Amino acid sequence: MTDTTTPAADSVPLAPRGWPLLGHALPLLRDPLAFIMSLSGYREMVRVRLGPSSAVMICDPDLTRQVFLNDRTFDKGGPIYDRIREVIGDGLSTCAYPLHRRQRRLCQPSFHPARLAGYGAVFARAAEAKSASWRDGDVIDVTQEMMTLTTRATMETMFSGALPAETMRRSLADTAVIVSAFFRRMMTPALLRKLPTPQKRRYDRARERLAATIAEIIAERRADPTDHADLLSTLVAAVDEESEHGRQQLTDAELADEALTFFLGGMETTAITLAWALHLLATDPDVQHRLKAETDRVLAGGKLDPGHLPSLGLASRVVTETLRLYPPAWMMTRVVREDAELGGVRFKGGSTLVLSPYLLHRRPDLYPEPDRFDPDRWLGAQPDRATYIPFGAGARKCIGDQFALTEAILALTAIVDRWDLSPVGDQPFKPKVETSLSSRGLRLRLTERRRGDADAPLSAAVRPAARPGAAACPVQHGE
Repeated sequence: MTDTTTPAADSVPLAPRGWPLLGHALPLLRDPLAFIMSLSGYREMVRVRLGPSSAVMICDPDLTRQVFLNDRTFDKGGPIYDRIREVIGDGLSTCAYPLHRRQRRLCQPSFHPARLAGYGAVFARAAEAKSASWRDGDVIDVTQEMMTLTTRATMETMFSGALPAETMRRSLADTAVIVSAFFRRMMTPALLRKLPTPQKRRYDRARERLAATIAEIIAERRADPTDHADLLSTLVAAVDEESEHGRQQLTDAELADEALTFFLGGMETTAITLAWALHLLATDPDVQHRLKAETDRVLAGGKLDPGHLPSLGLASRVVTETLRLYPPAWMMTRVVREDAELGGVRFKGGSTLVLSPYLLHRRPDLYPEPDRFDPDRWLGAQPDRATYIPFGAGARKCIGDQFALTEAILALTAIVDRWDLSPVGDQPFKPKVETSLSSRGLRLRLTERRRGDADAPLSAAVRPAARPGAAACPVQHGE
């Protein structure tokens, strides 16, 4: 029970620049990152309005961690997850607290460390194949190329093989339509979301086609009980020993929700992280040069495989720093399930809280020169679990964090081993803010490496990591 003398949520300061009726929806739509960073001066919390509704943004890392750790009270919900739930149903990343523990137990075997080596071999093959497909002087659409790479790798780890070419092309296109629509639909009032606009019809068609593709794959797998040694086989075979109803497995509907969750999470967020990492390397020749030196030393002319991961220390730090600067889940929402107190403020059940990894990751009091790409800020340092949260924290921490980190580190290494990266043009590239910090439209020029370019002695900063992703993940978007 909360103390009624504690200040209520409406006493929290209201952010400036609100509009009558619309609240802060316009600045959020026009330049969401600038609006979010304008709130950094509020050290604990600040209130924002979306139309008639209001939400409280938590700006303090310790309060943010309290929200993450108490998911019974501060549950998954709010406009972001309402829109995502339209596509993936009640999968692990969107389900409410009462469903989460059972689903986590059923999904956990699919991400057991023993399976990571097999997944890593798939990632390495997919990355080397994609890298080999380019030609000297190519200017590539980085995000599209990374989406193709991660889609193929995700399909193979999930479903023991790639989709037919036409289905793959359609799935990529449908995913792009769905992901790009999430943020705008989140900001659009419910009445307007129902209007049969061309954009809504395109979104609905893409959502239905992608769901049908996944459902067809699941139906085929149900008809063939063979263990394919992939993620879907593990989900099909998973048993919840702690279920109050005995040995309970995932239903077809739950399988579809989880498959869509892992498909979208494994493909889209990792692709975006890779695209940003390549962009950062292209604009920092010194770090790129050092990474090539590490790659030459570790691979020594041989094939990339998961056994190299412990020696790819700089590659791991590059991914860590990329996730700090461009966390895919730049904003998250939670719903207060019952009256509760947080930071000396009383919240009523049903209140919405907003959390922003982007805001915390760029606070100058937490990260010196926060806008600078500096992988060596992680040299010999473990990220603080309260201030570095690209994967969330607590029981709802991303279940596939090591899966995603392994894929990103191996793919980055395969690409840098073969190609020099350089920007196209001299204009800064800014994120396209959607549910993720999208890198859509990013283009880079590729020049085939001349061996010997990275023969300079390694600096002391290039050291092996203790384990893959050790610096990158103490704690996708998925959960």
